[in-house]
Amino acid sequence: MSGEKTDFIRFTGHRAFTHRIVLSTLTGRPVHISKIRSSSATHPGLAPHEVSFLRLIEAITNGSVIDVSYSGTTITYQPGLITGTVAGVNAGAVGDVVEHTLPANNTRGITYFLLPLALLAPFSKAHMNVRFTGPGVITSATHLTGDISVDSFRTAVLPLYGMFGIPPARIELRVLSRSCSGPGGRGGGGVVELRFASQVRLPKTLHLNRRPGRIRRIRGVAYCTGVSASHNNRMITAARGVLNQLVSDVHVAAQYDPAPLVGDKNGAKKKIGIGFGLSLVAESSADGVLYSADVVAPPEGGVVPEDIGARCAYQLLEVIAQGGCVSNVSAPTLLTLMAMGSEDVGRLRLGREVLAREETIGLARDLKKFGAASWGIRDVDDDGETTDLVASVKGTGVGNVGRKVA
Repeated sequence: MSGEKTDFIRFTGHRAFTHRIVLSTLTGRPVHISKIRSSSATHPGLAPHEVSFLRLIEAITNGSVIDVSYSGTTITYQPGLITGTVAGVNAGAVGDVVEHTLPANNTRGITYFLLPLALLAPFSKAHMNVRFTGPGVITSATHLTGDISVDSFRTAVLPLYGMFGIPPARIELRVLSRSCSGPGGRGGGGVVELRFASQVRLPKTLHLNRRPGRIRRIRGVAYCTGVSASHNNRMITAARGVLNQLVSDVHVAAQYDPAPLVGDKNGAKKKIGIGFGLSLVAESSADGVLYSADVVAPPEGGVVPEDIGARCAYQLLEVIAQGGCVSNVSAPTLLTLMAMGSEDVGRLRLGREVLAREETIGLARDLKKFGAASWGIRDVDDDGETTDLVASVKGTGVGNVGRKVA
């Protein structure tokens, strides 16, 4: 038994919880995470969204063993094979879709689940089709936890998979019902379906270390649920007032949906998930260079649409000013796929602020614990025009075990 314990990679705390579970699943290395909110007097242990994520992992894998302590502050996870959606094998599979229900007390946006799920999907044995339902689905960005919206995920993250030989044309994200954060930031009642039919044996080596180019156009989505549709026009007008001074090609679509009805403890249904927000994505003249920004009205209200539109536009300009070929939203996805790819050295140009983020540095340390090589970092050769850095990442050649067996 003592020999088995030494095989676990050990972590403490709840930071980067989903990414560590993803790395464990991809590499097949079991993990032991302790002291999860152990100092909290009111809410120790795993949060509702973390428990729900573990259930999702259990549903899309075969042979995974998850052991959570009585207090919820310690977890051991032994990964199984990523099966995708196979009827009769996956728990909760209905036809060709795994249905995953999020609880009403969930405070994280749906991209908290979609980002790690999309990282696992290329390495699954079959297609990865998951539908998220329940009173806890929040499709908008989240004001308190900082999750991006489904629109930014669809337009700024999913297209980047094409650079690894994973065709984005075979990846579909369906937003069947929109929702913002409910009262206190909990729950929303939306419905989202991800269909990922691009499975690969080994991701290609990425070389994205060229000049980021100039911004050629800006696209976006203004959304509102349960409030007047005029909020969309007011957000769009405010955002264009800032961006049209810099870029002439600006187009923002308007999306209006009624607030979803969600049942309470007494069986009565009420409308939650009421709110509005804006997602913007800037496309560069260089292929594969995307920058995104997300701003949503807080659940308690008190903010006018004009403020949301202008704030999102200025936030997008700040992200562009950070430099590099990738923003902090998509950097973890690209760096992880580079580390899991073929045994060659890939290169990615990053802004100093993006590379210096705690999440990026923590990802480098976690990858090393799971057997990946250390990153090489150097200044770009642009004659002092920029302070960007180039990160060199060597692939581990993990590949798709399920696809190799098939």
